[in-house]
Amino acid sequence: MPWQLASFLILGGVLLAGFAWYERSRPPAQVVALVAALAALAIAGRIAFAAFPNVKPTTDIVVFAGYALGPAPGFAVGALTGLVSNFWFGQGPWTPWQMAGWGLCGAMGAALALGGRNASRLTLAAACGFAGIAYGVLLNFSLMATYGGDLSIQRFLALEARAIPFDAAHAIGNVAFALLAGPALVRMLVRFRQRFQWRTPALATALLLVLVLPAALPAPAGAAGAISASTWLQSQQNNDGGFGSSPGSSSSAAVTGWAMLGLEAASRNPLDVSRGGHTPVDYLRANLGSLTSAGDLARTILALEGAGVDPRDFGNRDLVSQLAKRRASNGSFAGWPGTTAYSVIALRSAGAGGGLDQTLAWLGKVQNSDGGWGDVPGQPSNPDVTGAVMQAMPTSSRAKKGGLTYLRNHQRSNGGFGIGGGAANSQSTAWAVQGMIAVGAEPATIASGGTSGPEYLADRQASDGHYRYSATSDQTSVWVTSEALVAAAGDSLPVASPPRQVQPSSSSPTITPPASRAGASPVVPAPVPGVPASPPSGQSGSGGGANAAPPLVPKGVVPTPAPKIEGDSPGTGLAPSEGESPAPHPVSADGAPLSTSSAVGIGFLCTALAIGAPWWLGRRYGW
Repeated sequence: MPWQLASFLILGGVLLAGFAWYERSRPPAQVVALVAALAALAIAGRIAFAAFPNVKPTTDIVVFAGYALGPAPGFAVGALTGLVSNFWFGQGPWTPWQMAGWGLCGAMGAALALGGRNASRLTLAAACGFAGIAYGVLLNFSLMATYGGDLSIQRFLALEARAIPFDAAHAIGNVAFALLAGPALVRMLVRFRQRFQWRTPALATALLLVLVLPAALPAPAGAAGAISASTWLQSQQNNDGGFGSSPGSSSSAAVTGWAMLGLEAASRNPLDVSRGGHTPVDYLRANLGSLTSAGDLARTILALEGAGVDPRDFGNRDLVSQLAKRRASNGSFAGWPGTTAYSVIALRSAGAGGGLDQTLAWLGKVQNSDGGWGDVPGQPSNPDVTGAVMQAMPTSSRAKKGGLTYLRNHQRSNGGFGIGGGAANSQSTAWAVQGMIAVGAEPATIASGGTSGPEYLADRQASDGHYRYSATSDQTSVWVTSEALVAAAGDSLPVASPPRQVQPSSSSPTITPPASRAGASPVVPAPVPGVPASPPSGQSGSGGGANAAPPLVPKGVVPTPAPKIEGDSPGTGLAPSEGESPAPHPVSADGAPLSTSSAVGIGFLCTALAIGAPWWLGRRYGW
């Protein structure tokens, strides 16, 4: 039995045992109602703080539930929270791990009550901080169990090291929430436990409906759509490592850059994507001579940063310094809002964000009265450039308010966005969605005719995974899919760098699905020298690109312009399977082979301790 399969069997045993434990405790109706209410509150907390990666009150609520009500109800609150909240955040192989992680946090909270249910504020905060760290450890281990690879201490420590900032954010957020509201919530729950009375049945019914109703709703298709799109996109790679605007067309630096950003948003590092022995990074390095304008440099810097490649020393060129030198005396880049916005994002991504105040001030000055931005100052606003500037100025209240106002007022009845009087298209819609995400808005709640931007993109996705340009056109499908992928993955620029993958023995590429952790955007560990990397734990633009030749379009189809960021002209340009590798043999910390029976034995021992210890304590202290 492979150790990955064994780990999932153990995981299933933990969840089944936890729910059976709760059921066999025969909780009274009042406790059942309170468990549902607390789970609903934890879910609401996770959703409300979705914009803050890994900073959620969810873990605190679960810990407090176990502390006040006992281990079985605490486990139930945590497990239900993980399951139901992912009807919003996306179901996947990470869901049972989150259920088990939060369930064990509830049991951990019950252990804190051994010394009595009058813990100090600092004690509660310390317990919640520890729960956040323990949750992160389990989710980091889940990567090896979910995505394969060797079972070794070195690899696990590499995951832990990369996850330190995100686990720290989770723990610090837990401590802050516990210091702020912990004692008050615990006192309320303890009073309820003592009285076992529920004086507001209407409220309980409403909270139960909040908990149960999402189960009847379809899960968001964003994550699955991004995975299938990235699989299709990867299959369109040319033998030189690059990508062309359409299947079979010659590679270009513009489309290759956008394809890299799309793959990165779908948690696929371009360094792991090769054809004919060449990666997209190899293609860009071989075609550096075509990168001349500010738009070229901005796009390439973003793509390289997303791949974990240093743009300051790429093919003997410092792309960051070259881009910074193209800033005009008024702070703009080429005098165009779109190119300026991409340049700001690229420089920040490369750690060169200092001295951009004049550039940001210029972007504020050229904002139109309707709240949006046009291709050049004074031209009518369009969603492509508006979405780009919103990503460059995500903390500006003026950009957020004005940009969202413009997008709401110009959203088409089918939920999409288009240029001028043209029909809605996937590229413009993707840019608009990315702008919403960047400023902290929820694109799914901004709709027209009952359809949102993400739903428009989902409707444009073909059965093979690629995105059509519009309802009536399938032009430049590689380019369109590349640019739609960032929005489809729920991301905005800049895109975080995915980890390098353990290379499979077969020549077929593999796609790593994104995994969410505490409700945050997909977060991924970087490669560590000498240690095999692993998939993520857990976290672009329309049209243009630089110096890309206008692609061919189907006969009789009038292509809709899409914005570009190149330095040629200020206007708009025409938008141009997987195999499985043999499971590696698990190894121990010293590199010696670790037998499957040993891995299974260790897993069952840990499971027995995780379930048996709280159960014995509960029996001992009459929980």
